[in-house]
Amino acid sequence: MKRILVVLSIIIFFFGFIPGGFCADAAKIGVINFQKILRESSAGKITQKQITEKGNAFQEKLKTEKVQLDEMKKSFEREALVLSPEKQQEKQREFRIRVNDFKRMQEDFSREFKQLEVKLLNKIQKEIFQIANEIGKKEGYLLILEKKTAGVVYHPDQLDITDQIIKKYDLKISKNS
Repeated sequence: MKRILVVLSIIIFFFGFIPGGFCADAAKIGVINFQKILRESSAGKITQKQITEKGNAFQEKLKTEKVQLDEMKKSFEREALVLSPEKQQEKQREFRIRVNDFKRMQEDFSREFKQLEVKLLNKIQKEIFQIANEIGKKEGYLLILEKKTAGVVYHPDQLDITDQIIKKYDLKISKNS
C-alpha cells in the first residue's frame, strides 16, 4: 500500500511539473477536394470548357475524315467491277494509306488532347497547392491533404477547407484578369 502511494505521488509530482512546452497542441489538419475546385472555381470552369472545346474540335475533324473514308470505300466498291486489276490495286493501296493516316490522326489527337489536359490541370493544381500552402502557414495547419490522392476515405466536414481555397483562388484569378 505504501509503495502504491509513493508511486502515485511520484507520478502526480512528475506530471504536475511538466513544462507547457512539452504538451502538444491539437493538430490542425485540413482536407481539400481538387475535383470540387475544378467544378466550382471560375478557373476550373474555364479550364473544363477549354478541354471540352478542344475535344469537340478533335472529334469533329475525326468525324469529317471518317465520312470521307466511308465515301472513298463506297466509291471504290461501285467502281470495282469496271476497273482494271491494276487500278483496283492502286485504289486499294490509296484506301489503306488513308485508313493508316486516319488511325495516326486519331493517335495524334488523343496524345495532343491528353497533353493539353495534363498541362492545364497541372497549372491549376500548382496554383491550388500554392494557395493551400499559404493558408497552411498563415492559419497554422499541421497538415493539409488532397482528398483523392491522399487516400482520404472519411473526414469530418469541419476539416474540409475546399470552399476557402475556391474563394481565394477565384479572388487571385480575378485580380490577374
